[in-house]
Amino acid sequence: MTGTRAERAANAAWRRRTDMVLRVVAAVPLGYAVGSAWAMALARLLPGDRAEATVAATLVAFVICAVAAMWSFFARSGWRAVWTLALIGGVAAAITWASILSGGRLS
Repeated sequence: MTGTRAERAANAAWRRRTDMVLRVVAAVPLGYAVGSAWAMALARLLPGDRAEATVAATLVAFVICAVAAMWSFFARSGWRAVWTLALIGGVAAAITWASILSGGRLS
Protein backbone atom coordinates (compact mmCIF):
# COMPACT_ATOMS: atom_id res chain seq x y z
CA MET A 1 0.00 0.00 0.00
CA THR A 2 1.10 3.49 -0.72
CA GLY A 3 0.91 6.40 1.64
CA THR A 4 0.75 6.68 5.35
CA ARG A 5 -2.23 5.87 7.50
CA ALA A 6 -3.12 9.58 7.73
CA GLU A 7 -3.00 9.97 3.93
CA ARG A 8 -5.27 6.97 3.44
CA ALA A 9 -7.71 8.34 6.03
CA ALA A 10 -7.71 11.75 4.34
CA ASN A 11 -8.29 10.10 0.97
CA ALA A 12 -11.21 8.06 2.36
CA ALA A 13 -12.73 11.20 3.88
CA TRP A 14 -12.42 13.00 0.55
CA ARG A 15 -14.19 10.12 -1.26
CA ARG A 16 -17.04 10.17 1.28
CA ARG A 17 -17.52 13.92 0.87
CA THR A 18 -17.46 13.67 -2.91
CA ASP A 19 -19.96 10.82 -2.81
CA MET A 20 -22.30 12.84 -0.59
CA VAL A 21 -22.08 15.88 -2.87
CA LEU A 22 -22.94 13.69 -5.87
CA ARG A 23 -25.93 12.26 -4.03
CA VAL A 24 -27.23 15.71 -3.11
CA VAL A 25 -26.79 16.89 -6.71
CA ALA A 26 -28.63 13.78 -7.90
CA ALA A 27 -31.41 14.25 -5.34
CA VAL A 28 -32.24 17.92 -5.76
CA PRO A 29 -31.65 19.32 -9.26
CA LEU A 30 -31.49 16.02 -11.13
CA GLY A 31 -34.49 14.60 -9.29
CA TYR A 32 -36.46 17.72 -10.19
CA ALA A 33 -35.36 17.47 -13.82
CA VAL A 34 -36.39 13.79 -13.99
CA GLY A 35 -39.79 14.63 -12.50
CA SER A 36 -40.26 17.47 -14.97
CA ALA A 37 -39.25 15.33 -17.93
CA TRP A 38 -41.73 12.63 -16.93
CA ALA A 39 -44.46 15.24 -16.44
CA MET A 40 -43.95 16.35 -20.04
CA ALA A 41 -43.84 12.80 -21.36
CA LEU A 42 -46.88 11.61 -19.42
CA ALA A 43 -48.90 14.69 -20.34
CA ARG A 44 -48.43 13.68 -23.96
CA LEU A 45 -49.09 9.96 -23.38
CA LEU A 46 -52.11 9.93 -21.08
CA PRO A 47 -55.52 9.70 -22.73
CA GLY A 48 -58.28 12.21 -22.23
CA ASP A 49 -58.52 15.95 -22.32
CA ARG A 50 -55.24 17.87 -22.42
CA ALA A 51 -55.90 19.65 -19.14
CA GLU A 52 -56.79 16.44 -17.31
CA ALA A 53 -53.74 14.64 -18.72
CA THR A 54 -51.51 17.53 -17.64
CA VAL A 55 -52.87 17.54 -14.08
CA ALA A 56 -52.54 13.76 -13.78
CA ALA A 57 -49.00 13.86 -15.19
CA THR A 58 -48.02 16.59 -12.74
CA LEU A 59 -49.33 14.58 -9.79
CA VAL A 60 -47.38 11.53 -10.93
CA ALA A 61 -44.29 13.72 -11.42
CA PHE A 62 -44.38 14.73 -7.75
CA VAL A 63 -44.11 11.06 -6.81
CA ILE A 64 -41.33 10.49 -9.35
CA CYS A 65 -39.40 13.46 -7.98
CA ALA A 66 -39.66 12.12 -4.42
CA VAL A 67 -38.66 8.59 -5.46
CA ALA A 68 -35.71 9.99 -7.42
CA ALA A 69 -34.50 11.87 -4.35
CA MET A 70 -34.81 8.76 -2.21
CA TRP A 71 -33.08 6.65 -4.85
CA SER A 72 -30.09 8.99 -4.92
CA PHE A 73 -29.37 8.16 -1.28
CA PHE A 74 -30.24 4.48 -1.66
CA ALA A 75 -27.90 3.81 -4.60
CA ARG A 76 -24.54 2.12 -4.04
CA SER A 77 -22.60 5.22 -5.02
CA GLY A 78 -23.16 8.82 -5.94
CA TRP A 79 -22.08 8.20 -9.52
CA ARG A 80 -24.57 5.36 -9.88
CA ALA A 81 -27.33 7.65 -8.60
CA VAL A 82 -26.39 10.36 -11.10
CA TRP A 83 -26.19 8.02 -14.08
CA THR A 84 -29.35 6.11 -13.20
CA LEU A 85 -31.39 9.29 -12.86
CA ALA A 86 -29.85 10.73 -16.02
CA LEU A 87 -30.85 7.58 -17.92
CA ILE A 88 -34.41 7.66 -16.56
CA GLY A 89 -34.71 11.33 -17.49
CA GLY A 90 -33.28 10.58 -20.93
CA VAL A 91 -35.99 8.00 -21.55
CA ALA A 92 -38.66 10.56 -20.68
CA ALA A 93 -36.99 13.16 -22.91
CA ALA A 94 -36.90 10.67 -25.80
CA ILE A 95 -40.60 9.94 -25.37
CA THR A 96 -41.39 13.65 -25.34
CA TRP A 97 -39.19 14.29 -28.36
CA ALA A 98 -40.80 11.43 -30.29
CA SER A 99 -44.27 12.79 -29.58
CA ILE A 100 -43.23 16.26 -30.73
CA LEU A 101 -41.78 14.85 -33.95
CA SER A 102 -44.95 12.82 -34.57
CA GLY A 103 -47.00 16.00 -34.52
CA GLY A 104 -48.45 16.23 -31.05
CA ARG A 105 -49.92 13.97 -28.44
CA LEU A 106 -49.44 10.27 -29.00
CA SER A 107 -52.87 9.29 -27.67
